[in-house]
Amino acid sequence: MSSSESATVQQICRYPVKGLNAEALERVALTPGEALPDDRRFAVAYGLGTGAKRGFFDLLEEERLAQLRVAYDPAGPTLTLSRQGRQVVSANPTDQTGRMLLSQFFAGFLMGSRRGTPSFQEVDERTRESLLPSPLSIINLASIRDFERVARQPVDPRRFRGNILIDGLPAWTEFSWIGQEIRVGAARLRVVERIQRCAATNVNPDTAERDMNIPLTLRKGFGHLDMGVYAEVVGGGTVRRGDAVAPA
Repeated sequence: MSSSESATVQQICRYPVKGLNAEALERVALTPGEALPDDRRFAVAYGLGTGAKRGFFDLLEEERLAQLRVAYDPAGPTLTLSRQGRQVVSANPTDQTGRMLLSQFFAGFLMGSRRGTPSFQEVDERTRESLLPSPLSIINLASIRDFERVARQPVDPRRFRGNILIDGLPAWTEFSWIGQEIRVGAARLRVVERIQRCAATNVNPDTAERDMNIPLTLRKGFGHLDMGVYAEVVGGGTVRRGDAVAPA
């Protein structure tokens, strides 16, 4: 990023449960080497039996997860899930009883899945590293607008599941940041790689329908499959909506 380029933080999002929708935050405190607090802290697992293939439910094969809205209160802690504006379950996701209640909900909600019976899990650090290729994802809203030009339709930024959404720069500027450090609010980040997109982005975050082919449109329109960049926190600090994004 050159010294003449500047942007601002438009949204801050965390995803308490992998595969489910985001929560919007007004501010977040970032710590060096760590992800956004409580991001992908929980997941809905499958294949926990002996010899079974293990993994986590996500939008790639279970688009119905997009029907759920998440509210996580770390002070409780309490995780509340809603569907079509109505609360469907609320429990402490960190204790055995709460995880059992959440597992029972997902067993009904995901009934018939070819992946088998779901189990709600608090993710350990080693597993969490596999869920988060890099601690933070940054999305440039101008790049999404340029993608809309090619797609010839509106594209909800939530499809790309970014943590920090920025605006005020030309489209695709973020790709030139690889290997550089940027300052976002009071935090300092090192941009490490572009984010290659899969078919999970095809799911509409409002309707839970597969109504676009995002990877195909990226490839045909731009010659790559990327939207957004991953970054690592190298200098801690608080980031707020409206904060400046600038060279470190």
